[in-house]
Amino acid sequence: MDEDILSLFSLKGKVALVTGGRRGLGLAIATGLARAGAWLAVAARSKDYQELAIRIESTGMPLAYFPVDLSRRTERKKLIDRVLGRYGRLDILVNCAGLQHRQPAVDFSLKQWDLLLSVMLTAVFELCQQAARVMLPRGKGKIINIASLLSFQGGWTVSAYAAAKHGVAGLTRALANEWASKGINVNAIAPGYFDTEMCAALKNDPNRERAIRERIPAGRWGRPEDLVGATIFLASAASDYVHGHILIVDGGWLAR
Repeated sequence: MDEDILSLFSLKGKVALVTGGRRGLGLAIATGLARAGAWLAVAARSKDYQELAIRIESTGMPLAYFPVDLSRRTERKKLIDRVLGRYGRLDILVNCAGLQHRQPAVDFSLKQWDLLLSVMLTAVFELCQQAARVMLPRGKGKIINIASLLSFQGGWTVSAYAAAKHGVAGLTRALANEWASKGINVNAIAPGYFDTEMCAALKNDPNRERAIRERIPAGRWGRPEDLVGATIFLASAASDYVHGHILIVDGGWLAR
């Protein structure tokens, strides 16, 4: 293949920050960005990042890991500055951190509501805002938010998650409107049903698992690695004229 074409997808010399990059979708995304040449920073709540460290070491790229509780404004407020302190720049931001709470809406815990919205919507906005303050003076940057099928659907007993992911879709478009002309690409990826820890309750229920799988035209649940290509596309020069787009990676679920 023509090297000029391949260079469109290269992230060599770029610095990428991935929140929630310690496990699941975030781990696959972080590893994929490093394999494409990015210098990596990862933020997650846990201090244990052994699997991430092993994976990134195999790529030969550097890793900066920051234990951060993104539900705490005081901690997330300093995150971008910590990345700059380590690498001196920020080119790519991937907002992937997430959590789930299932409960009927009439009984839904307001404490859980506040927690989910704080991590998956307010923190996303704050990190986009902080990243833009670094990217705008340079006239260049890539922001990728992880949305969901529930940016388009309501789900069942997941009202806070659905509200947050609808918010992420709207926020992505709103920020793209403001920053596209200034060189910052703001887009989102909407994963479908993936075989991750967050979906373990569904995956381990034989009836739900089968019903979900049978509706997916691709005939299988997603694997975390299925998001890597979409992420590299949106993080690279190949997507320089893509703004405010929500790229659905769902095996065809929404096409049914």
